[in-house]
Amino acid sequence: MFQNGTQTLIDRWSALPRVGGVPLRADLEPMTFGALVPQLFSADRKGDGAVFRLAGAWIETLHGRRMAGVSWLDLWAPESRPLVQAAIVQTVRETRPVVMVAEAARLRGALEIVIAPLRTADDRTDRLLGLYQPVQEQERRREAVGPLTARLSVGVGVSNRPPLTLAALDGRRIA
Repeated sequence: MFQNGTQTLIDRWSALPRVGGVPLRADLEPMTFGALVPQLFSADRKGDGAVFRLAGAWIETLHGRRMAGVSWLDLWAPESRPLVQAAIVQTVRETRPVVMVAEAARLRGALEIVIAPLRTADDRTDRLLGLYQPVQEQERRREAVGPLTARLSVGVGVSNRPPLTLAALDGRRIA
């Protein structure tokens, strides 16, 4: 069972029209998220990582800086980066949301962070929609929480990954 904000993002993403499995960025209207807008972010996928495009005020306050152009992996403790990279790859490859649980030294409780893939008008799946959802009510921050530590990553819903098939070359099965 996810927190309300996490479930809201998953439900809204799932309801978007899609061709080829991934919703079009232009079909998403961020302001429909209402009070969750300060917790939303959009990132451009760069290889196995992501770079913030836009981030809500709550996320910028949490990290203590303006987020546009910041690599998302830089916000994570080095030992957490492989799990975060795997989550980014999974959400794009399986075309479904992925929820991570994260902690930070100066954060009360945990965060649920959900990411979901979006495609651009030229059919590239290179955009991520995300949301930071605190599990406990957070006090107004005066300093950044420090590096995030990933504790768990899980895909949500049915994977839209195409089934594997065998290939043949000159009558021999090769894959």
